[in-house]
Amino acid sequence: MDLNKRQASAVPQQNSAGQALCFVDVSVERGGIRILDEVRAAVPMGSCTAIIGPNGAGKTTLLLALLGELPYQGHISFPGYGGRRPRIGYVPQRLSFDRGLPLTVCEFLALGFQAGPLWFGVSAALQKKTKETLAQVKAEHLTSRRLGALSGGELQRVLLALALQQQPELLVLDEPASGVDFQGEHVFCELLDALRLSQGFTQLMVSHDLPTVTHHATHVICLNHRVAAEGPPQLVLTPENLSAIFGLHMGLVNLQSMPMAQAGCTAPCCQPVNEKQ
Repeated sequence: MDLNKRQASAVPQQNSAGQALCFVDVSVERGGIRILDEVRAAVPMGSCTAIIGPNGAGKTTLLLALLGELPYQGHISFPGYGGRRPRIGYVPQRLSFDRGLPLTVCEFLALGFQAGPLWFGVSAALQKKTKETLAQVKAEHLTSRRLGALSGGELQRVLLALALQQQPELLVLDEPASGVDFQGEHVFCELLDALRLSQGFTQLMVSHDLPTVTHHATHVICLNHRVAAEGPPQLVLTPENLSAIFGLHMGLVNLQSMPMAQAGCTAPCCQPVNEKQ
């Protein structure tokens, strides 16, 4: 199957039932360069959807368009939320800040809710709220730690806690485990899986780590300026598709290691892509 046919198979169906959001012909140009070219894809409700592709493919650009941080052509809709824009929590790839700031984790999380200046202290009610949020990501022990003293993995948990304070219906993450070692990445993704299932949000993340995508994603969007393919990982992560988006043979992913394949999941997001669409 050539790339154009794969692109056609990736077009969202007209019936958007069960879809949290749809990208329809989304294009972005910056400095005269077309970064996204008529992207068409859908994110199933309740899914862990991963966007994969090479550096410069437009993955972060697509997230920024979704968040309203970049102008774009085309349409982004939210059929799973009655057409309204859902509450969105965002975890960036990295946070740039002065690590010498005398700012604690509790104070950092309180910034969006604190009415008065931080030097007056954080109210007891807000301290309780931040501790409860940190407990959700198993990081309550970091409450009094200085933000600049956190490790990469600890900082990612704090950023996740910050996103969860919005009580998101859609959680968007850009390389959430960037700078974290393999074991830390696995633990972080297991935590995300548990939170998604318990809180019922839809998760959309950019990832460069194919093993992580293989084991945790329920839906995959292969992006290289355009969508080359999308669907459940056991059907999408093939040598043909990976070669099309990365430009080289990536090798066959071990389908038997995929939890969704082992479980024989029948959810809409795990059904084969209809090649005739």
